[in-house]
Amino acid sequence: MQKTNLKGLTIPELEEFFISIGEKKFRGQQAFSWLYSRKADSFDDITVFSAPLRAKLAEVAEIGRIEITDMQISNVDETTKFLFRLHDGNHVEAVLIPSESRDDEEHPKRQTLCISTQVGCPLDCQFCATASMKVKRNLTTFEILDQFLQVQKRVPHRLTNIVYMGMGEPMLNYENVMKSVEIFAHEESNLVSASHITISTAGIVDGILRMAEEKRKVKLAISLHTLDDELRSKLMPINKKYPLDMLLSAVEKYYHASRRRPTFEYILFDKLNDTDADARRIIALAKRFPCKFNIIPFHPIDFTQPEGIAAQLVPTPRKRVDEFVHRLRAGNVTVMIRSSSGKDIDAACGQLAVKKEKEELVHW
Repeated sequence: MQKTNLKGLTIPELEEFFISIGEKKFRGQQAFSWLYSRKADSFDDITVFSAPLRAKLAEVAEIGRIEITDMQISNVDETTKFLFRLHDGNHVEAVLIPSESRDDEEHPKRQTLCISTQVGCPLDCQFCATASMKVKRNLTTFEILDQFLQVQKRVPHRLTNIVYMGMGEPMLNYENVMKSVEIFAHEESNLVSASHITISTAGIVDGILRMAEEKRKVKLAISLHTLDDELRSKLMPINKKYPLDMLLSAVEKYYHASRRRPTFEYILFDKLNDTDADARRIIALAKRFPCKFNIIPFHPIDFTQPEGIAAQLVPTPRKRVDEFVHRLRAGNVTVMIRSSSGKDIDAACGQLAVKKEKEELVHW
């Protein structure tokens, strides 16, 4: 008999499970608190349950756990990459990014965990290492949640923020992603508030509109990188299905529905999307509706042996990055510059998982 994995279930689902095995409904809420707030990995950890109940649960249920098989810590900024092995042998990553700002005790004010939603990715963005893996499957709600839970056990400080910006496209795993958000943000889980959760998408318009209709309280980030349709279609083939006019219209609807400013992620590529014309387009967009731009340094993906336009991508030199940002700020654009976190480790999205996959193919 296949056992029911309780990790990844909501309070109503846990209540239904306990009723189905002849137990009181309130056991579901107790289990929820112990699974997420106390991060129990076994029924023996749940001391509020009697020994007979724990034994009964062990016969029909389990508390799943994904395994951390590798961990790399940057000597530069303490960015930490975690590699997880899933039950089917696939691998995904999460990256812990501490903020540069510090509190009175010199601890990072924010600890942001970037988590994955798919094994691989189907979107083939030309600047992303994960694209070379292709998509294998969606992660379950449990697998999304447990990245956070297992990392939290490994680090001394509380994780404060979550970004769905790891391997995969969150909007193509919408149900499991949003279910995980509901568990993360539930007051009984004591994990992360909705206002500290960001979902990043390459531009899946249907998902953005659904978020707007459902009035989701999480933040939205768009992997944009250019406001030129022709170039964006080369860099991000999803733009052929959801061109910029359609995408920006959906983002505007999200803003009006949520009253939350979306963030546009913008990787600067040398002499490709860092010109005066590009700056003018961004300034014009920022006047259309309130938004923020996150300027991101490019992590080269030479290890994937890129071809075509991917092989031509080069980071914009720092001096011109500063000039570009100055031009945007002079145009009243809210701009943040993301530091090149973890540049001395395999910190680019998908980099460690891709290397692991190649090693296993060679051994096989």
